[in-house]
Amino acid sequence: MPDVGYIAAALGVFLVVTFALRAAPFLVVERLRESRAVGWLGARMPVGIMVILVIYTLRDPAGTTAPRGLVEAVALAVTVGLHLWRRNALLSIVGGTAVYAALLVALG
Repeated sequence: MPDVGYIAAALGVFLVVTFALRAAPFLVVERLRESRAVGWLGARMPVGIMVILVIYTLRDPAGTTAPRGLVEAVALAVTVGLHLWRRNALLSIVGGTAVYAALLVALG
């Protein structure tokens, strides 16, 4: 069993490293606010991440019987349609998910 001094030293190192890792983003954020590259990434990353998530979701459609991928295509169309119609992310996500789940249950 390690002695108390060793445990206290290990905990001290853990605390300092954890605090430094959590504080680092706040220390560099002021320098990055003026960066054109960070501004460009901030404007385009949400769309890029959404495209990656859609591709990842659609790469392996659910179900093994025909029409394979129909459930995902319909749910995606409903999600996009709801978002274009109401411009409400919560409504489009919940609506698309509900349609996806209902079609999975209905089509087996």
